[in-house]
Amino acid sequence: MDRSRIIVLAIAAVAAGAVALLARSLLGGGTQPTVAAPAPQIAMSEVLVASSQLAPGSQLTTASVHWQNWPRSSVDPSFITHDTAPDLSKLVQGAVVRAPMMPGEPLTTTKIVHGDASGYMSAMLMPGMRAVSISISADTGAGGFILPNDRVDVLLTSQAQDSHRAETETILKDVRVLAVDQTYDSKDTKAVVARTATLELSPQQVEMIERAKVGGTLSLALRALGDNETADNNPAAQSDTGTKQIDVLRYGVVHPSIVRSKE
Repeated sequence: MDRSRIIVLAIAAVAAGAVALLARSLLGGGTQPTVAAPAPQIAMSEVLVASSQLAPGSQLTTASVHWQNWPRSSVDPSFITHDTAPDLSKLVQGAVVRAPMMPGEPLTTTKIVHGDASGYMSAMLMPGMRAVSISISADTGAGGFILPNDRVDVLLTSQAQDSHRAETETILKDVRVLAVDQTYDSKDTKAVVARTATLELSPQQVEMIERAKVGGTLSLALRALGDNETADNNPAAQSDTGTKQIDVLRYGVVHPSIVRSKE
């Protein structure tokens, strides 16, 4: 075999090898593709967040909050986590919102307050309102059946100068009761009637109550649930207004007395 033929055969062999390598790369052979390394796992924690917009003074419930996954590295020490408070029903029991919160915002220990903690009463107050306490009894507090969040009218009973006339005047209407100091004794299963009631009032109403304390005896009249009517548009209430005379027994002597109900 002459030298030129050998050179031709060598070139043909090299060309055939190149074609084979090209065909293999087109068919998926050759160098294996690089596989990306898996992303590192982010440690997560369950954080209590608001399910809806929460206003200051609103009662916290299991429906108003829920648990949500949160990067553990971003969990603030003030956040309420599932690890620190596993029992949600126990956590929200008696809790009140202190600061406004948006949906999805984490709850913190500074934004809620429980009934047995300081700051509870201030969290219950609506903006611009004040809390003031008055002394009550079974006679002046609707027989002890007034409870927090009830609505009441405040009445003032004072003695006239002739000492034979008692005047009763409704000085405030539709007032919200924040708290009463009524307790329950589990030993003898008897309710203890409250001695004080705390009302939510405007600054002007607070001044009126303080002046009324000096002028006579304050009493509370419990309003019906959802009753927002006043005597001005309630015919039944209007029929009861006016001046009435009753007999008052003093030292064994009957004296005519007048009780006036004013609007």
